[in-house]
Amino acid sequence: MARTESNEFKNGTKAPNFTLLNTVDDSLVSLNEAKGEKGTVIMFICNHCPFVIHVNSELVKMANDYQQKGIGFIAISSNDVDNYPQDSPELMKQLAKEENYPFPYLYDENQEVAKAYDAACTPDFYVFDADLKAVYHGQLDASRPGNGKPVTGIDLRTSLDFLLKNKSALENQKPSMGCGIKWK
Repeated sequence: MARTESNEFKNGTKAPNFTLLNTVDDSLVSLNEAKGEKGTVIMFICNHCPFVIHVNSELVKMANDYQQKGIGFIAISSNDVDNYPQDSPELMKQLAKEENYPFPYLYDENQEVAKAYDAACTPDFYVFDADLKAVYHGQLDASRPGNGKPVTGIDLRTSLDFLLKNKSALENQKPSMGCGIKWK
């Protein structure tokens, strides 16, 4: 497992717009259609990354907890499927059903969205306010495969709680860590 840290993404940066294929139902979904009323989590994930597999159940739990509070969740896979066929749209659809993803799982075939967000790894988490301005970019929590720390989602949950309470963004935002995005 090659460990890659997320790149810096400044708070206040406007979320780059996109329209991508939702592999769950084969529809096209735009950021504006999928965003939440009070905020939006955009996460770059993929099927095969051990870091993502390690946190999948927490992602589902968190989305179920916060969607009812007005937070939208959007998952995007940008990996090169020619060299990593396990991340193909067909298998994305299958995984989304197996994991009961309560959010769209979008396929970034030409990797333009990952580049627009300067995404570096899977998982890579971004939180935006109601105006789609960045308030958090960092880790889910301190758990990693094999480090013995429980998956709690505490860092991302705290950033969402701050957003919902109109508090300032978390000051100490630790980068996410995972597998590097598989570029073409």
